[in-house]
Amino acid sequence: MEKFVSYTDTIVPLDIADIDTDQIIPARFLKSTDKAGFGDNLFRDWRYDKDNNPNPGFNLNNPLYKGTILVAGNNFGCGSSREHAAWALSGYGFKVIVSSYFADIFKGNSLNNGLLPVQVSPEFLKAVFAAVAEDAATPVTVNLEQQTISFGGYSEHFDIDPYKKLCLLNGYDDIDFLVSRLDAISEFEKKNA
Repeated sequence: MEKFVSYTDTIVPLDIADIDTDQIIPARFLKSTDKAGFGDNLFRDWRYDKDNNPNPGFNLNNPLYKGTILVAGNNFGCGSSREHAAWALSGYGFKVIVSSYFADIFKGNSLNNGLLPVQVSPEFLKAVFAAVAEDAATPVTVNLEQQTISFGGYSEHFDIDPYKKLCLLNGYDDIDFLVSRLDAISEFEKKNA
């Protein structure tokens, strides 16, 4: 995984509440266990019409919004526990997902795949939607070390599991973390043999 310390980009607003994992990646596309290609079908039923033409009214198809930070309505990632939802968002190019609430399993799947879910207050979420409505080029900065998200004159702290924070800062998955601790593991085994 890539290291994540601080990241600044514009956002793609998706002011819709209760976006479930079937809307993120429809079940008919879950035929692979390889992460490759899932981004092509992200929000497939919203991005394209029945004839596979891009829906010009959907923000991922709007040329104003080309950022890699998705800002979505409350309760993002609810529904089934499919890890493919995180794969699709990452495969599309998103690095950060911002919402006022995430489903727990989706949040865990995202963190396990290097995608940072940033949970903010409803007031902050409303402010960022208003800012991007005024100016689509509004930059947002996510600082994982300081656990802050900011834009314009707004800044807010967000929580993250300390272990997952350590992994993201170092670009570790769970196996990489264990490998990074081999010396300590060997020393423990010697002492307790």
